[in-house]
Amino acid sequence: MGRPAAPHAARHRLGRRPEAGARLSPWRGAPPLPPPPPPPPPPPPRQRRQLPGTMRAAPSLRGCVCLLLAAILDRARGYLTVNIEPLPPVVAGDAVTLKCNFKTDGRMREIVWYRVTDGGTIKQKIFTFDAMFSTNFSHMESYRRREDLVYQSTVRLPEVRVSDNGPYECHVGIYDRATREKVVLASGNIFLNVMAPPTSIEVVAADTPAPFSRYQAQNFTLVCIVSGGKPAPTVYFKRDGEPIDAVPLSEPPAASSGPLQDSRPFRSLLHRDLDETKMQRSLSLLDAETRGGRPSTERPSRSLTPDPSSVIQPTTESIPETVVSREFPRWVHSSEPVYFLRHSHSPGSDGTVEVRALLTWTLNPQIDNEALFSCEVKHPALSMPMQAEVTLVAPKGPKIMMTPSRARVGDTVRILVHGFQNEVFPEPMFTWTRVGSRLLDGSAEFDGKELVLERVPAELNGSMYRCMAQNPLGSTDTHTRLIVFENPNIPRGTEDSNGSASGPAGVQLTLVLALTVVLELT
Repeated sequence: MGRPAAPHAARHRLGRRPEAGARLSPWRGAPPLPPPPPPPPPPPPRQRRQLPGTMRAAPSLRGCVCLLLAAILDRARGYLTVNIEPLPPVVAGDAVTLKCNFKTDGRMREIVWYRVTDGGTIKQKIFTFDAMFSTNFSHMESYRRREDLVYQSTVRLPEVRVSDNGPYECHVGIYDRATREKVVLASGNIFLNVMAPPTSIEVVAADTPAPFSRYQAQNFTLVCIVSGGKPAPTVYFKRDGEPIDAVPLSEPPAASSGPLQDSRPFRSLLHRDLDETKMQRSLSLLDAETRGGRPSTERPSRSLTPDPSSVIQPTTESIPETVVSREFPRWVHSSEPVYFLRHSHSPGSDGTVEVRALLTWTLNPQIDNEALFSCEVKHPALSMPMQAEVTLVAPKGPKIMMTPSRARVGDTVRILVHGFQNEVFPEPMFTWTRVGSRLLDGSAEFDGKELVLERVPAELNGSMYRCMAQNPLGSTDTHTRLIVFENPNIPRGTEDSNGSASGPAGVQLTLVLALTVVLELT
């Protein structure tokens, strides 16, 4: 009965109950030991290896299998790449080689060259190489066939043209290894840029022939026309060998705008002293023209010339020549002229471009007369600049020719200006007048290079005609006298004012014809 009380006595001696989870010391009365450290985390589960033939596979393994299958399929189709190196611009007439570079380990089927037109919508076959039969042929017509096959994939154009400009494609086909029937294609493209040098250059004057402006300055325009170039060439002007610093214009100047001006500072030209006697002479001529118009000449007698040996060729009256540009220098400027330059481009049907360069300035006859203007062209297809030049010259000393040299009553007389004492530019305009009277047809004047007098009557013997030639740089007058000889086929006094037969002989002929008609009717 004494043992059961022992545990109770032991608890009483300790004084407290041990805490839950506390570890008792083997020695009585000692404090409890600290709790043990937490256990380490469990190791990650081992990846199980998928055995062949099982239905389940890891995602990474499935990706490797896909890549392997793609490589096997590519190996079955064959390896094919196409590359074409770009060509630099070529000049029309040169030989061009189009080379198609490709790499493959498959069996070749064909190589086809195409020309692409209409922005890529149309592809025209130009050459084909058939590897199955080892043959090549051109798809162009016989008259247009200019391609030569240098190698299987290389085409050569012996003389390239502007019409050959544009994109080209090379298509290469090999057999599919898997099916042995399907063809695998690859292609490359290249752009052929064909340049063409200008074929012609010309300098003309705008709005010609034009009269000379006696009382105020006027604008003058030189036009340089360059045709046949591709791309558009660079066109510029020079004066007396020096480049002209021109103000660019996008629109042509208005015709009624008056003298052209620029806000840029100008450089003074060498002052040209004007002779006071010339100025007084000019003013006197102006007053004379204002009062009485053109100077008149005494009207010659209207008698026939019986002696043919006295005049062999038409005579020219010795009237002093008047160069108006030197007689009216009142608007001469003391500053350098201001030039304005405008360009226009007109595409041609053959792919080339026509360029027009217009140089406009206020003309000064005293300074610009005998000035040399040149138009020069730069183009990448030209080894040196192309140029054309003109010299501005006022007309002087026109040469008059009359046919026939011995005009008779009833003949048709032609009075023609067939040249000048110098080269004239721009082309002059001609005005014919009869001194002291009207022309044969009743008009006051005639514009043209040739004056025609039909069936001249005897009354025109000794009549004087004046030809005025003028261009924007000046004008000149020349007079010639018409000598009319007797016509042995027409008796004197039997011709009318138009050179036709009249008088008693004509009346008798009319009566005879009338009597003949009356007799036939009766």
